[in-house]
Amino acid sequence: MKYTQLGRTGLKVSRLVLGTMNFGPQTDEATSHGIMDAALDAGLNFVDTANVYGWGENKGRTEEIIGSWFAGGGGRRDKTVLATKVFGNMAGGGEVWPNHDKLSAVNIRRAVDASLRRLQTDYIDVYQFHHIDRSTPFEEIWQAIDVLVQQGKILYAGSSNFPGYKIAQANEAAARHGRVGLVSEQCLYNLAERRAEMEVIPAARDYGLGVIPWSPLHGGLLGGVLKKEATQGRRASGRAADALRDARTREQIQAYENLLDKHGLEPGEAALAWLLTRPGVTGPIVGPRTPEQLDSALRALELELGEELLASLDEIFPGPGPSPEAFAW
Repeated sequence: MKYTQLGRTGLKVSRLVLGTMNFGPQTDEATSHGIMDAALDAGLNFVDTANVYGWGENKGRTEEIIGSWFAGGGGRRDKTVLATKVFGNMAGGGEVWPNHDKLSAVNIRRAVDASLRRLQTDYIDVYQFHHIDRSTPFEEIWQAIDVLVQQGKILYAGSSNFPGYKIAQANEAAARHGRVGLVSEQCLYNLAERRAEMEVIPAARDYGLGVIPWSPLHGGLLGGVLKKEATQGRRASGRAADALRDARTREQIQAYENLLDKHGLEPGEAALAWLLTRPGVTGPIVGPRTPEQLDSALRALELELGEELLASLDEIFPGPGPSPEAFAW
């Protein structure tokens, strides 16, 4: 397993991040535990979740599955870098109550204690803001985070889905009071969706944040969707199905799959390997539903994409260009 340092922290993390969004809604507890065991055995030590995962009436279920895995012993918690998120409304019974969501000090305090109970641990390595909160000043957010750090409940704070200017605002507010600030940003970033290269990734790199891309296969679009459609009769769904309705996108994906077939590579593994070549990227989040999907993701770590192949991928999926040149007339 390849490891790197998470942003400006001393944390050593694997170059793949185990995403757990499917644990509970699509993958039962026993299979989820098996996937986590296999990931840890392979050296994958960075686990990402969120308090709302499980969704609907089952919000929090994913954290509970991780907690029961930790409770199984074997040093699992000590070997794991654990990240979870706060923002979504966690009021019980399907109700929506004020102060049970977003990033107010009262909700951060309530949410972290609830996550710790579900996760059956006494601390969280990286506590992430799932979305921006336009109604709460960063001074209040950082004051709440300071208390949690002093109490030993969290070690670091990270962001998710933040635009570049919010990363700057958050870290400038932290710097004014001598605080560490954000250490990581989780953003939508993959071959088919490269807008993060314009502002988010440059801001993250300037402020020393690790970049953790989510949806590295763009909802399955980059996972060999057309080949599966032709050979297995498996129709795309969700974001991939929506994207394929556009004729130009379908042509892009066909060209992408043809290119990788020429090189003898699996599309999903190549898409992950491409992200690992990108400047500033700590590691993409993989969300396996099955052990086989985990095995495929791990194989991406061994891929070496040559300069010719990388150039061809850029031709198929051109990025926005380097900033600030991307904004020039």
